[in-house]
Amino acid sequence: MAEMGKPRNQQPQEDPSYVPTPKEWDNTETTHHHAISPLHLIPAARTDTKDSVDRDAVLARVESEKRLALIKAWEESEKTKAENRAYKGHSEVGLWEDRKKTSVEANLKRIEEKLEIKRAECVEKMQNKIAEIHRSAEEKRAIIEAQKGEEFLKIEEKAAKLRTRGYSPRKFLPCFGS
Repeated sequence: MAEMGKPRNQQPQEDPSYVPTPKEWDNTETTHHHAISPLHLIPAARTDTKDSVDRDAVLARVESEKRLALIKAWEESEKTKAENRAYKGHSEVGLWEDRKKTSVEANLKRIEEKLEIKRAECVEKMQNKIAEIHRSAEEKRAIIEAQKGEEFLKIEEKAAKLRTRGYSPRKFLPCFGS
């Protein structure tokens, strides 16, 4: 509050309740070390009696603006915190997803390797079976050829006997039998 005997422009600069008028803001001769504030937008007081009422209104407006500025700063701070938490959450979900994908892909690769090993074993077994079948077939062919050779020998021996004795075979021409 202003001291009663002093005019406004002679207020000490250290007084925290000192509020300059717009005239004092425009006055370049006086040097005030106050920060620029929106107080220059407030109309000047007309009389000394209204001066304290206007000053109270200005102080109330300044307090209100200060409160609103603090609320806005808090709101921005909280929004930034929420944004950071959301970003962190997205990052964690991304990392979790990458770990799970890597794990599943590793399991899939292991399963594919096991299946490839089993496939190779099955292919080898089938090739062994095919080789066994082929060997068995060759043995059977050899037995048949051996039997055919034995039959040819028996037939040739019988034919030789028939030639030496002069007989004709009975089974071959049953209608021409003797």
